[in-house]
Amino acid sequence: MKKIIVPIDFSEHSEYALKTAAALARKNKAEIIVLNMLEMSDIMLTSTGGDQMEKSMFFYKLAEQELTIFLKKEYLKDIKLTPIIKQFKVFREVNEIAIKHNADLIVMGSHGISGVKEFVIGSNTERVVRNSNVPVLVVKNELENVDFKNVVFACDFSEEAIKPYLNVIKMFNKANVSLVYVNLPNDKFKNTAEIEQNVMKFLMKADGDLKRMKDVHFVSDYSPEEGILYFSKKIGADIIAIPTHGRKGIAHFLEGSIGEDLANHASLPVITFKV
Repeated sequence: MKKIIVPIDFSEHSEYALKTAAALARKNKAEIIVLNMLEMSDIMLTSTGGDQMEKSMFFYKLAEQELTIFLKKEYLKDIKLTPIIKQFKVFREVNEIAIKHNADLIVMGSHGISGVKEFVIGSNTERVVRNSNVPVLVVKNELENVDFKNVVFACDFSEEAIKPYLNVIKMFNKANVSLVYVNLPNDKFKNTAEIEQNVMKFLMKADGDLKRMKDVHFVSDYSPEEGILYFSKKIGADIIAIPTHGRKGIAHFLEGSIGEDLANHASLPVITFKV
């Protein structure tokens, strides 16, 4: 891990993300790219008035000063920092910046949302998760350490989950990784033999052996999210890792995304890997 992106809005939760990124950067001798999205109104950005450029520059300089002050933290001492200010909306641009700078990870703070607000507009964190091609680590509070020793990787053991699985094993190579499948009722129900057959097929394709069969767990619940959260709490997990399809448009509206839901609702850190 060489480069970590942290989008910030100067809130308490973005500082949680920055502290987490700092600990990871120190551990991996990585650089932190601190990204502040300067969200100007569409009217200002499309205005043709003579003072439009002057106003844009004023707000840019103001953000630059605020960012400089915000980054004067003891926990950032001796860490390479690259501040970037962009005049865009955060959830649309983070992935492009991550690709441009060859980033390995995006770390975001989130307070989570629920109810009508979530249904109608979602959250910036959720939208970054949906659009990102690199792993996104979502934190809800200040972490005591980033030595994630007990990791839960939840998936359906389909072939498309192999790549995220291998990335999880590589990233958390010194951790205890528990693999969990949530068995759902009605038409999605599978019996034990069917689940085991899928898991064995998955592990043979991914690892070439069945050594991790002992780390696989089955949980029955009414939704994937509930089952994952129950199992994670039961074993005292430090972090939840999950693949995400990054569904967009009407598909996302109708089907949603387990990764995005967990990023919103879990109190534990959640890291998502694009399928």
